[in-house]
Amino acid sequence: MTEFEKIYRTYFNDVFLYIRRLSNDEHIAEEIASEAFFKAMRSIKRFRGDCDIRVWLCQIAKNCYLSYLKNAGRTDSIEDTELSNQPSQAETAEEQLVRQDEASQIQKLLHDLPEVYKEVFMWRVFAELSFRQIAEIFGKTENWACVTYHRARKMIKEKSEAEKNEK
Repeated sequence: MTEFEKIYRTYFNDVFLYIRRLSNDEHIAEEIASEAFFKAMRSIKRFRGDCDIRVWLCQIAKNCYLSYLKNAGRTDSIEDTELSNQPSQAETAEEQLVRQDEASQIQKLLHDLPEVYKEVFMWRVFAELSFRQIAEIFGKTENWACVTYHRARKMIKEKSEAEKNEK
């Protein structure tokens, strides 16, 4: 087994779950994850090791997904993708609109966060990584990951409340 095959077997599921969370579509996630690994295979010699390989692979996958969205004419930024799960069929049209509005507000607020908070929040919410896994990605402690995530949530909540008070 080659070194890249080991990388593929170790990280494919993480990349797949990350993109599935972004896209809410299993087929798109599989296609994008496969494309990302193909691109990674072609450029593995340029990987400098400045970050965890999982971060590098997910960044490639995120870029592939954004290209997919742009080419499909859906959007041109990750902030336009939904942060929340798809609404259940039991919800009324009004409840669905409220959830979509809330998700849109969170997306806008997330866009304005400092990069480290945004990344930790996205790893936790989109990729559903544990605090231990997030800590490994950043080379920090598990406590750091937990605190950073909760600070990001607090920033989002405070900005949301401030916007509501302005209206």
